[in-house]
Amino acid sequence: MEQTVNALAQLLKGSVEGDGELALRGFAGIEEAVAGQLSFLANPSYEDFLYKTAASAVLVDANFVAKSPIPNGTALLRVENPYAAMATLMQAFGEQAVSGPEVHPSAFVDDTAELGEGARIGALAVVEAGAVIGARTVVGPGVIVGARCVIGADCILQAGAIVGADGFGFAPQNGAYTKVPQLGNVVIGDHCEIGAGTTIDRATLGSTVLGEGVKLDNLIQVAHNVSIGAHTVVAAQTGIAGSAKVGAHCMIGGQVGIGGHIKVADRTHIAAKSGVSASVLEPGQILQGFPAIPIRKHRRIQIAMRKLESDLASLHNRIDSIARIDHIN
Repeated sequence: MEQTVNALAQLLKGSVEGDGELALRGFAGIEEAVAGQLSFLANPSYEDFLYKTAASAVLVDANFVAKSPIPNGTALLRVENPYAAMATLMQAFGEQAVSGPEVHPSAFVDDTAELGEGARIGALAVVEAGAVIGARTVVGPGVIVGARCVIGADCILQAGAIVGADGFGFAPQNGAYTKVPQLGNVVIGDHCEIGAGTTIDRATLGSTVLGEGVKLDNLIQVAHNVSIGAHTVVAAQTGIAGSAKVGAHCMIGGQVGIGGHIKVADRTHIAAKSGVSASVLEPGQILQGFPAIPIRKHRRIQIAMRKLESDLASLHNRIDSIARIDHIN
């Protein structure tokens, strides 16, 4: 990357406050950025770092109003969405390409697997029989793509992800459990990202499906026959049980549990550590707690419980006082 602030402003349809001819040669967080680097301010809790940054330019919201002087040598690049703008620039100018050959020498790719143009297979990765890897998709080190699984174009599978492991299917029989063969596959749409150590189980029959643009964090479990709608994002350590149907444009926090065979409507937001044990049929809700309920109701219950605790403590003190008076009398 070697661009002026003005050039990036033109690319992002933004405006410049300060020296637009400053040269930019890379990216950095606002805390550690130095001269020649571009940073961004999207979270207000980091605003104080703006007033002492050494970055040559910082992406800020178009309507941002500074509370203190901006350091000399730092230009503000005002855009509609600083976080999205930074992502756009990092994709355009960052070192996104995987170095080395398309298939690392230590990787195994079955002869019947299909690799799209520009696909990259990392060290010690395994692509099993009949699997399909889309164009420009990056399969990271140690990733396993199981037999007949289909990965779309422009996806990223981070280190150690497993796509197409057997689903957890066992039939009770005579006091024991008999394995149910998992004969389906996994189908992942274009522009998805699967985090490190995340496991997506193959379907018992049919397909486990991730829609276009789904983003899964590290250490997530997606069970057999689950479907996740387009552009849903899921944070780390969440578990989604078998045959659950999660809608599009949902946001799911860390350590959320979603029960099997239930539906979660489009645009649902679920707070971290919540448990969803019944279907969510109304779209656009924000849920929290276990069982997960609308967040305002959850907060009212929490306030009432704290008040109840205080009231009980007061009552206990009054009872102790009465008991002491009775003892004295």
